[in-house]
Amino acid sequence: MIDPAPLPGRAERLITLLTEAGKTIVTAESCTGGLIGAALTDVSGSSAAFYGGYITYANGAKARMIHVQPRLIRDYGAVSNQVARAMADGARNTARVDYSLAVTGIAGPDGGTEKKPLGLVYVAMSSELATVVIEHRFGDLGREAIRAASVDAALDLALQVLTSNQIP
Repeated sequence: MIDPAPLPGRAERLITLLTEAGKTIVTAESCTGGLIGAALTDVSGSSAAFYGGYITYANGAKARMIHVQPRLIRDYGAVSNQVARAMADGARNTARVDYSLAVTGIAGPDGGTEKKPLGLVYVAMSSELATVVIEHRFGDLGREAIRAASVDAALDLALQVLTSNQIP
């Protein structure tokens, strides 16, 4: 069994970078069900940078809580580049913070198809200037391992963006 805890140091580094810059972040999570927020709140003092999170597991929650257009879900599916982007943008705009981190994917054991297999995950990070979306295909590792890999991928994206100045 793979340990579902995120790899050490990522959440702490992200909180430190955001706090030092005086910036805030919100999460919008589907397949991870709040695990990114949990990783961030495990860091002492995280409230200086972590605003909170939206757990938008159902499609209706994505639409009502963070204003993802139902048309996007209908046309592309809840697990898509377009919906991940809309989740990130919607969460950031709704919370009125500097950054957002969003994830949507198929953790299984059900729900995979040939076009959208188990382990397909999109992570997105948004700022006022840009939104970056990355597709991951983790394979059928099992539900907990896919969720853990998704948390790591989201934290990695946030750290890459903040340290490379892709999103000021």
